[in-house]
Amino acid sequence: MYDKKLTDIKEWKELKIHYNEIKKHHLRELFKYDKERSKRFSVYNEDVYFDYSKNLIISKTINLLIKLANSRQLKHEIERMFNGEKINKTENRPVLHIALRNMDKKPIFIDGKDIMPEVFSVIEKMKNLSIKIRNGEWKGFSNKKIKYIVNIGIGGSDLGPKMVVKALKYYSKRSIKIFFVSNIDSNHISETLKEIEPEKTLFIIASKTFSTLETMTNANTAKNWILSHYKSKRSIPFHFIALSTNTKAAIDFGIDSKNVFEFWNWVSGRYSLTSSIGLSIMISIGFNNFIELLKGFHSMDNHFRNTPFEKNIPVIMALIGIWYNNFCEAETHAIIPYNQYLNKFPAFLQQCDMESNGKHIDKEGNEIEYQTGPIIWGEPGTNGQHAFFQLIHQGTKLIPCDFIGFVEPLNNLGDHHKKLIANFFAQTRALAFGKTREELLKEKTPLELIPFKICKGNKPTNTILIKKLTPFSLGRLIAMYEHKIFVQGVIWNIFSFDQWGVELGKTLSNKILAELEDSYNNPLKHDSSTNDLINIFNKGFPL
Repeated sequence: MYDKKLTDIKEWKELKIHYNEIKKHHLRELFKYDKERSKRFSVYNEDVYFDYSKNLIISKTINLLIKLANSRQLKHEIERMFNGEKINKTENRPVLHIALRNMDKKPIFIDGKDIMPEVFSVIEKMKNLSIKIRNGEWKGFSNKKIKYIVNIGIGGSDLGPKMVVKALKYYSKRSIKIFFVSNIDSNHISETLKEIEPEKTLFIIASKTFSTLETMTNANTAKNWILSHYKSKRSIPFHFIALSTNTKAAIDFGIDSKNVFEFWNWVSGRYSLTSSIGLSIMISIGFNNFIELLKGFHSMDNHFRNTPFEKNIPVIMALIGIWYNNFCEAETHAIIPYNQYLNKFPAFLQQCDMESNGKHIDKEGNEIEYQTGPIIWGEPGTNGQHAFFQLIHQGTKLIPCDFIGFVEPLNNLGDHHKKLIANFFAQTRALAFGKTREELLKEKTPLELIPFKICKGNKPTNTILIKKLTPFSLGRLIAMYEHKIFVQGVIWNIFSFDQWGVELGKTLSNKILAELEDSYNNPLKHDSSTNDLINIFNKGFPL
């Protein structure tokens, strides 16, 4: 509980005043008069170089932002999370995704019970299953080796593992093909079933409650597909496993109890890829690489917990994000990975960030008077350069960007990687410094074209430069963003680990589904728009 609203505290007011000072500056002059700016505003930690010098900040900005973090007792809140306190108060739960990758195996307690033995028991169970699948021991009902894995889930049970499987494809076992089905739209599972063979397919049903509408609809379609091939219910345990807390429902579905993998309610779905939800990842890249992934997460967890804020990468990322969101009035934040393997990373972060901090009520239940979570979006470079970069360079909106790249390529073909990185570095420079009228005149640009070719610059970016894309470095990168989101939630005084807005949509869709099936017999009681839409769907055009 805080004595004052965020907007009433001294530190917030100081930042408001400071914004009016800093908005007069341009990155061209900030770099011109500070030759050490790059060193002043960068952090090197293990294999990560984080350069935040191309932001609309000076040292005073960072100092004021850290004062804001201290006023919100950020260090204390970090310890509360790591110590297993029930910080997710609306659901009366701890928030302990950090326990899933606690590679020191130091005890972490919930209500006096050390949860680490359970965590590592599940990892061992995952190891045994993944080895059986990868070496061909697991056979389908007709005694054929598994060639296809289909993960059926949605939200965190889909986006996280899908992103990592694609990101670490370089390290995957190529004889096993992994698919992800999430959308309840029949096109998704229909097209997937066309790519696989029932005798060589294992379905992973990922649902905490084993009742999620989209997931169970797709799971039952997959089950019927298997049954239509084998004509025997005895085939189901050979082709289905479950990731769920609801063992009874999974058994009722036909899954063998020993093939139900547990996870816990102290892990939010969007932070769950290092739990049993990551089984598809382990099958793809193998147990040893999965452990390297966990070690990467754990490394960044330790950096976040133990590093002073002045050199703490997730904290600095979070504070700069608050600077833009709440003082510079930026509404979106773009994620631009210069690596095609990370093509699902922006979509993954959309859920992680927007489902966490998309809140309008503070922890005391009061309506918030300031902006909370930003809109997260993005695409890999260089694709984005030929799509939306025009808006960032010359549009009227302020769009801070994170540029992510790797020094060493995984597939070293000709000069591809040097050209990729040249574009990466050039874009952050062009966004920062732009192109002036004077420069265009020196280039003898026709006078009538000069207004159209001027790029004002002063467009802020973070640069995250990593040595190489490995399971370890990917774990560090993901954890970096997880903790950034946590820090922002602390400062905004919101609960980052519930998602009641998502639950509302589920409740309404169940009611409308019943009416779509029975609208002829019962009067509709929605608004006129929804009633008309239901009638059009059931009775056709025209009304």
